[in-house]
Amino acid sequence: MSEPSEWLIYRGAGEPHEGIERLPPPPPWRDFASRGAPDPDEADGDGSADRRLGGHRHVAELHRPGAEELEMINAALYLRRPLLVTGTPGAGKSTLAHSVAHELGLGRVLRWPIVSRTTLLDGLYHYDAIARLQDVQIAAHSAAAGAGGADVAGDVGSYIRLGPLGTALLPSERPRVLLIDELDKSDIDLPNDLLNVLEEGEFGIPELERIADRLPDGEAEVLDDDGNKVKVRGGRVQCTSFPFVVLTSNGERDFPAPLMRRCIHLELGRPDHQRLATFVRAHLGDEAARSGDDLIAHFLERSRSELLATDQLLNAIYLTDAAAPAGRDRLADLLIQRLDRPR
Repeated sequence: MSEPSEWLIYRGAGEPHEGIERLPPPPPWRDFASRGAPDPDEADGDGSADRRLGGHRHVAELHRPGAEELEMINAALYLRRPLLVTGTPGAGKSTLAHSVAHELGLGRVLRWPIVSRTTLLDGLYHYDAIARLQDVQIAAHSAAAGAGGADVAGDVGSYIRLGPLGTALLPSERPRVLLIDELDKSDIDLPNDLLNVLEEGEFGIPELERIADRLPDGEAEVLDDDGNKVKVRGGRVQCTSFPFVVLTSNGERDFPAPLMRRCIHLELGRPDHQRLATFVRAHLGDEAARSGDDLIAHFLERSRSELLATDQLLNAIYLTDAAAPAGRDRLADLLIQRLDRPR
């Protein structure tokens, strides 16, 4: 076993040294060098699926749902209803969406992370009115100066980009997978605002509806969340195949009854030893899963009375394996701190 000081890069001695050269490769979810690497599961190919903790292609490949989970997923697919998945952090709520997309070949998961300031419009589309106004003014100035200038007044579509929800509702032969992550963190109005869009499977873009009769064939070209140009007819986006929508919640709040009755509700319990081992294996490999077996067991024991998150477990296993310091259990406990600690 290495001495406690041998794994330290920064020593706090106040003397410059080249210890940074001994820093091991980053954990996969913090490997920013993967940017630009092609990823067949991502339309933008920027490598972020492997880097993002919890969104992971490899976890999706290894995910094996229980019988109830499997039935509820298929119920949502058959009934074309959103799947509301609740459970503690790290229970595998987000992984479920990626697993379905991977197995059914439904492409990149459209992810809409929710915060307290999120509005329905954020998920539907963004209209850059300021950029359009600036371009109109530049064109008018050029025309007045006799330089011609492009006619941007009617080209509203080039200033519109659909959000994750808006993109999921585009007409398509196959459904897209949409992950609306941590809905319980939203403003109190957002769940109710979602009702009509999720029920009707369509929405209007007022900026395009107003000029639809002046557009060629009534169509405008806009960008979707993947960065592709798509056509919107009559200023409305109407799905032809309802997306597989996964709404996740950590159980921090109750949702209104109208939303609940429109969803298939799946409650995920605490992950067991096998699921945690699979999670570790997907991110860090078989050897890490074997060497971290005792930390997994200790994590499970603590999670019976404490609120913990699985990314804490991954951090602990990666660091204790990479650095192999003395006092391994002590270091793991420093990294796995309860999230519900009394203030």
